[in-house]
Formats: sequence, C-alpha cells, structure tokens
Amino acid sequence: MEWKQISIFTTTEGVDIVCDRLTDAGFAGFEIEDEKDFNEFLENNTKYWDFVDEDLVKSKQGETCVKLYVEADENLTTAIDTVKSCMADLKTEDAEGMFGSLRIETASFMEEDWANNWKQYFKPTEVGDKILICPEWEEVPTSDRKVFKVNPGMTFGTGTHHSTRMCIEHLEGIVGENTSMLDIGCGSGILSIISLILGAKHATAVDIDENCVHVAYENLEMNGISADKYTVLSGDILSDGELFDKIAVQKYDVVAANIVADVIIALLPTAEKLVKDGGAFVCSGIIDERLADVESALSESHFSIEKITHNGGWSSVLCKLVENS
Repeated sequence: MEWKQISIFTTTEGVDIVCDRLTDAGFAGFEIEDEKDFNEFLENNTKYWDFVDEDLVKSKQGETCVKLYVEADENLTTAIDTVKSCMADLKTEDAEGMFGSLRIETASFMEEDWANNWKQYFKPTEVGDKILICPEWEEVPTSDRKVFKVNPGMTFGTGTHHSTRMCIEHLEGIVGENTSMLDIGCGSGILSIISLILGAKHATAVDIDENCVHVAYENLEMNGISADKYTVLSGDILSDGELFDKIAVQKYDVVAANIVADVIIALLPTAEKLVKDGGAFVCSGIIDERLADVESALSESHFSIEKITHNGGWSSVLCKLVENS
C-alpha cells in the first residue's frame, strides 16, 4: 500500500493549534518533530543513557514539523487540498507569525518500507570465537559456530552493537554446562538465550519493557530451546520488591547487565545479592567516558574487576564477586 506523508512546518507554539485544526478537519495520528521538546526529553531522562547518536540529534534540529499520513488513493487530492486550506486559514489568523511558515511538503512511502527496510542491513554476523548471530529472515550460512537466530521485533537488540558483542565475548569464557544465568535489561533476550546455547542449564531474564517478554520467548522458540530452561519477567528490579523476590529465589553463577553506566552503578548492591560467591557480573553499555565512574563504584563494592574490554568507544567489564564478602 502506498502512503503520502504530509509535512506542515510550524513552531513549538504552533504545534497544538496545527494539530487541532487537522483534527477538526477529520485527520488523526500525527508525528511531531520538535527540537525543543526533544532536547527537554533528553535532559529529563539522562539516567537512561550516556550516549545519543549524533545523526538522531541532527535530524531533530531545525523547524518544528507536524506530519500526518494518508492513503494514496482516489481521496488523496482532496486530503491534500483540505490540509492546504486549513493552513491557509490559520496563516491568515496568525498576524504575528507565531505559528511559523506553515508551508506544506509531501512525500510518498510504501507501507512495507517502514516495516522491513532496516532488515536489509542486518546480516549474519560472527561474534567472539563461538557464536554466529543470524536474522530469522536470512539463510544460515555453513559454519561450525553455534547459531543464534533472532528477530528483535520492536525491542532493543540485534546483537551487533559493540557493547553486546563484548558481553557475548565475556560469556563465551564463563558460561558452562551447569551455569545459571540472569540477564538484567534483556531486550530481545540475546545474552540469556546465547548463554543457553553455550550450555547454561537455566537463564532468567528481566526488562522494564513488557514487550520484551514475548519477544524473548519467541526468540527462544526460534532457537529450538525448551521453555522450561528460560524465565522472562517484566519490571524494575531496583524498585519492585516483589519482582526482586521472584528473581532472588536463587543466586546465579553469571549476572549480565548491558544497560548504561548510571543504572549499572545503582544496580551494584542488588547484583551483589544475586551473584553466587565467586560468580561473575558482566556489565556493559558503558561509554568510555563513563568507565572511570563504573570502576570507582566497583572498587567500593564486593566485586573485583577481572577484565575490561573496549570497542568503538564502548567498554565492558567482567567482575567476580569476592567469596564470603
């Protein structure tokens, strides 16, 4: 199906009234691009990330824009004319120019482009010494590596990011036949399912995003692993006591957290309660500029740093819990 994207360029102050006029005209479902709101969002949520892609930031710079999408059918011309008429009326009312240029641009899109175009860039990838990550829609190449099939769906995680690759490399060296594993911030379940592929006897995974639960289970099934070896939960392990109690029914040989520095630092006291004596804590998602902060927090914990790896501006730390700490 072909769709037409209609973009109206306005100002931060003009967003609400532009959307109101479009709604009154019978349109619904608007996409807002506003540099001011984007910057405020970043500032108010800094604890969730240390790094924001420069291309994303650049894409949000410039004029504020309201976008809507209409089917490219026999009613398309009428829809575009209606939008033009609404904006012309609003322009006439806006003597002080508060609502910006209100100019209109259009572009065509195929529905399948939005859903599938990204897939062409996700190809089978070798990670570490043992793992081959293969998208569900790609044919598995001939290899003596252990294959992890994945479809990330709408969750975080294809396994190809530097931080994830370093985690997998650490896991290859510490996960064995009788390993119990906990994946905090599991996304699509990559680290926990790969641990099972490497031979772990059971893995537990948790993420604040509810969508991750069914995506992780789907990826488990795709890899032919029995569901009784895997438990996926949703919630915030730092603030939800009931969730923590479910997870803490046992201690784990390996705990992994591929998140961000501030969350890892906040997580350390909890991780100490979940890792067996002498067990491993793998933390990643740390930009190089924040590594010193994580190292400092680890020095005040009961974890000893065993190995630090770096790749593409990111760092990953393999720690062990000091026995009888």
